[in-house]
Amino acid sequence: MPGVGPTLAAIFVAEVGDVTRFAGPAHFSSWAGLTPKHRESDTVVHRGPITKQGSALVCWAAVEAAQGARNAGRLEQTRTRIAERRGRNIATVAVARRLLTYRYHGLRDGHIRALEQTVKAA
Repeated sequence: MPGVGPTLAAIFVAEVGDVTRFAGPAHFSSWAGLTPKHRESDTVVHRGPITKQGSALVCWAAVEAAQGARNAGRLEQTRTRIAERRGRNIATVAVARRLLTYRYHGLRDGHIRALEQTVKAA
């Protein structure tokens, strides 16, 4: 997986434990504290920065992996596209969420099909 070395992989495995306790990748990202705040009352909606609630170590590891995933094809394109519109930091968090989605599927299934497709295309 791009950006994830042996140390970060060990952090993910140790902190997450059994990944099947999460309903899906969105729930996993929320548990890590990398989803945006969403407060709503009637017709007023307030969206804010990431919640930062959850495992600080997994959040840190995901952001570090996102920063280390330079020249990773589709992830770098996503980072560039979002950075042009929203800024570099928001783009890094978005790539970190994408990496957590990949990590969820990797821990659950033992392989990541989305990464296999990018390897075949290259």
